Amino acid sequence: MVKRQNRRETLERLIKAARAAGASAADALIVESVSSGVSYRLGNLEDLERSESADLGLRVFVGERIAFVSSTDLSERALADLPARAVAMARLAPEDKYACLAPAEDLATSFPALDTEDPVEPVAEKLIEQARTVEGAAMAVKGVTNSEGGGASYSRSAIALATSEGFFGSYAATSHSIGVAVLAGEGTAMERDYESASARHAGDLESAESVGRHAGELTVARLNPRKVKSQAVPVVYDPRVAAGIVGHFVGAISGASIARGVSFLKDRMGEIVFAPAINIIDDPHRLRGLRSKPFDGEGVRNRRTALIENGVLKTWLLDCSSAKQLGLKTTGHAARGTGGPPMPSPTNLYMEPGTHTRDALMADIRQGFYVTELMGMGVNGVTGDYSRGASGFWIENGKISYPVSGVTIAGNLKDMFRNLTPANDLVFKYGTNAPTLRIDGMTVAGA
Repeated sequence: MVKRQNRRETLERLIKAARAAGASAADALIVESVSSGVSYRLGNLEDLERSESADLGLRVFVGERIAFVSSTDLSERALADLPARAVAMARLAPEDKYACLAPAEDLATSFPALDTEDPVEPVAEKLIEQARTVEGAAMAVKGVTNSEGGGASYSRSAIALATSEGFFGSYAATSHSIGVAVLAGEGTAMERDYESASARHAGDLESAESVGRHAGELTVARLNPRKVKSQAVPVVYDPRVAAGIVGHFVGAISGASIARGVSFLKDRMGEIVFAPAINIIDDPHRLRGLRSKPFDGEGVRNRRTALIENGVLKTWLLDCSSAKQLGLKTTGHAARGTGGPPMPSPTNLYMEPGTHTRDALMADIRQGFYVTELMGMGVNGVTGDYSRGASGFWIENGKISYPVSGVTIAGNLKDMFRNLTPANDLVFKYGTNAPTLRIDGMTVAGA
């Protein structure tokens, strides 16, 4: 891996060479990664792998024309002709009047300590132990009959970015993960479920025993599912699928979608789009957050942002290009790789919890549906129409009653947002998080 000082020298040398070759502006990015993983199935080690990679991307501007070049060979010899080649490509590219670098006044000048890097890489024996334990704990649950496998993994990514506006920044982040998927039942009556956990630091990772046991219990609970008749009922989303509702919202406020006019929220800025008590936050500076970063993909300073405040839509998610299209300023939400342009993207995204417990949220539901898994991608970002295959449990008289599968839930996101109530059980487990959510007035299409 390239040392930090060498990264800076490499990137700044490339930018200087690009300017000398005729570029009006440029930026360059190095992404280095290390990953290792283990898979275990039915008590046997199936796979053990480790990989390392380094990738460099250079973006050059010749007026309003841009080009991207990348290389996985970071030697001086390999990179020597990269700037001139990129400039030659840019001169042949069509003009893009919205392409831009972040201006100097928007660039980050200080970087918060986010504690995203665990200094200790786990040895292979530790990953093998975790994979064996997570599967063993799942298989030990009475009723579990087979396994799709357990796994444990580790990764580390280091990112360095420089721009011709004088910015340089770098950071590193690690990830530790475990997971397992198992089956219960026999023959055509088999059911499957899973559980997983991830953390920046190994010390924050949920135990393999707990993850495996939960996976087994979830799977057995799904045995002997029933069908239900089509009807309009309240739908309650388990936290692991509730995050998808927040994801649909943030997709609808992406600057790229707003600029193209292809979002059902395109004309709703400053209006109430959720129930009045709802707040949705994006926080790139969450300590040890799974998507934390000290600056965005264009070097812009980022900060905690209320996307929804008391039900009101407060901002779009913008990078420099989409901001320029809309006549606005970037919100510091650019994300990028080495081979293409930045795009707006959230970081640690979450809906704030409500005041009721999950059980209290369901207490007055005479008939309803508790969703634990969603299938398909039937969401229209232009109209907000929503239709997803689902499985979970039927609610009767305020209590979870029996498993249900083979149904479709449908509505429109505009109505769903306004009729949404969160529980008080928010847990930061994924990159996007939400508590249990109740949404009234949805259609469940069954038998």
